[in-house]
Amino acid sequence: MSGSGVTDERGVSRRGLIGGSAAVAGVAAGAFAAGRASAADGAARSGSDDAFAFRGPHQAGITTPAQDRLHFAAFDVTTSSRAQLVALLKAWTRAADRMTRGLPAGEVGPTEGPATVPPDDTGEAIGLPSSGLTITVGFGPSLFRDAAGRDRFGLADRQPTALRPLPHFPGDALDPQRSGGDLCVQACADDPQVAVHAIRNLARIGFGTVAVRWSQLGFGRTSTTSTQQSTPRNLFGFKDGTANIKAEEKDAVAEHVWVGADDDPGAGWLAGGSYLVARRINMTIEVWDRQPLGDQEAFVGRTKDTGAPLSGGHEFSGPDFSMPGSDGPVIPRDAHVRVVHPDLNGGARMLRRGYNFVDGSDPLGGLDAGLFFVAFVRDPDTHFVPIQLRMAKVDALMEYLKVTGSALFAVPPGIGPGEYVGQALFERT
Repeated sequence: MSGSGVTDERGVSRRGLIGGSAAVAGVAAGAFAAGRASAADGAARSGSDDAFAFRGPHQAGITTPAQDRLHFAAFDVTTSSRAQLVALLKAWTRAADRMTRGLPAGEVGPTEGPATVPPDDTGEAIGLPSSGLTITVGFGPSLFRDAAGRDRFGLADRQPTALRPLPHFPGDALDPQRSGGDLCVQACADDPQVAVHAIRNLARIGFGTVAVRWSQLGFGRTSTTSTQQSTPRNLFGFKDGTANIKAEEKDAVAEHVWVGADDDPGAGWLAGGSYLVARRINMTIEVWDRQPLGDQEAFVGRTKDTGAPLSGGHEFSGPDFSMPGSDGPVIPRDAHVRVVHPDLNGGARMLRRGYNFVDGSDPLGGLDAGLFFVAFVRDPDTHFVPIQLRMAKVDALMEYLKVTGSALFAVPPGIGPGEYVGQALFERT
């Protein structure tokens, strides 16, 4: 489970626990973290010290240095009107542009409007900075065609070939209420209240046009998307995301993340965008915690202390899969690091932006916890599906994982001045 983690510049907690509802789902409590990492390629500063530009050649929240908190929501479109859908995307663009600059979602704000109408901002972010907020929007396959294959909004002929529901992989235990969706919004920030505020207000703006299908809160990023960030740890206690694509690797980002202009002739609107894979992966924490350290390291293929491969060196040393051990290769054949390594998967790499989650306890008293896996890839058919199939069949870690949610979205390219998100899809040239 390669991911990334905490930046080098995290500040001291300013808030204890927060609670409340986001008009979408129960909102878990979380600690407020201050501090920012530097902006990376594809996520330029918008002027204030802790803000990223919403507009640019690519959507923010992909190569942006991964923030510490996530609120992810998938929406079902409830209207049959294409005009209403476009109006929603325009409204979302205006609100997202404002909120990522630390402004209220609406021009009036949470306290200045008439007492006889609802405010155009919910107000829980009053006094808070933008906290590095990024908002990333994606389109699911069901936005183009319904379950019966009918064209919903005159977009069916522009559906990317690779944009279809992910396969049901061996070992998946998918909950339909945690899977799929017509639209998705990923809100990342260094303050959980800022991320929740973003999703809450977009859901409020969308009332009558969209309805939340499912949402997920995440903490403690499990992805390093910049060389300026240190590698974090997942809930199994291992460093996660050592080999993740970094924003500074411009050639790798272009090769593995951004959709090319000639990748899909029928979906030229997606050029410069990406595909977002979302998987809710429950970890059997209590069972894992009873495994010997040596076994844990063999399952992962790295040391728990430094994250170095079992073949030796340091965290960023290349693993030597041919090095012999006392009983077969020193890095076992079913070790996670071997199963997912690019050298054994046609060179395919992903840019991961996953997060830990703990959603209380299950009916048996165990933690409902794990990894909310998010990855951006150029083509899921080459960069995700084959790797996940291999994991499902031979990865030793799968004994301790259960995938309960799954979705795929096409993420349009960045939004230029005066444009709205996804405009090239809806307005043919």
